[in-house]
Amino acid sequence: MTMPKAELFQKDIPKSERVFYYASEEDDPIKTDEQEKKVEVGLPKDYEFIPKNIFVRMYSSVLYRVFWIFGQWYERRYWQAKFYGREKLKEACGKGYVIYANHTNPFHDVFGPAIAANCRIFTIISPVNLKVPGIGKFLPLIGGLPLGKTKEEKQAFNEAVDTRLRQKKCLVVYPEAHVWPYYTGIKKYPAGDRSFKYASRNNLPVFTMITTYHRRKDRKKGDLPRMDVYLDGPFWPDADKTESENNATLAKKAYDSMVKYSKKSTYEYFKYIKKSDRK
Repeated sequence: MTMPKAELFQKDIPKSERVFYYASEEDDPIKTDEQEKKVEVGLPKDYEFIPKNIFVRMYSSVLYRVFWIFGQWYERRYWQAKFYGREKLKEACGKGYVIYANHTNPFHDVFGPAIAANCRIFTIISPVNLKVPGIGKFLPLIGGLPLGKTKEEKQAFNEAVDTRLRQKKCLVVYPEAHVWPYYTGIKKYPAGDRSFKYASRNNLPVFTMITTYHRRKDRKKGDLPRMDVYLDGPFWPDADKTESENNATLAKKAYDSMVKYSKKSTYEYFKYIKKSDRK
């Protein structure tokens, strides 16, 4: 079963349709047209991860400000989101850090980290996202960093990530990879601890951002949940350990943190059932 796309996050849907049966945690409940057609999506030729044109950079800065202002309304009014632990980020602001977040709502996952961090963020995304109608072409301008496919693209991507972190910005990573709508648990990271190399090699702190779900009091949007968002950390690399050792240690600390705070969810809007457990 492939879940509907935008409807899933914009309006209440019948309770009978809020079940997903999965074989493994790497199953993808929501597939783009390209994924369903098994089309390999790459980056445009000569793609610039960091624009050189000064006018493009200025436009990006203005667009990000508009994006952030709209995000304030969207998060706090539409999702009735409350943020806890933002004070933990204060010392890291202006120094560079990495946020690892659970992946449960593609619209909230765009705006939430920007509101939580309160500084310019850059988010690792799939190249498939560039094909999303309407918003896809704007994602790089508001901080989207698409993963490269070729050797050259991967090298340029890594250089861009390190450059943004040296510029003391915030990098956002979704280690669970696939969006599981309104999921109240935490999935194992498909890439293991490799995605923690960005913090390790730059000797920067790791924070976690965990979105939890709860019933609304007003119920004007039916059963659609509201959100509480928790920030935890910092978790630092150890200068006496190798990059590989730090990756593994940071991954475990981040995963344990996510699991701990995910238990604060009090409402299961979507039900996830493993096929082997299906009765």
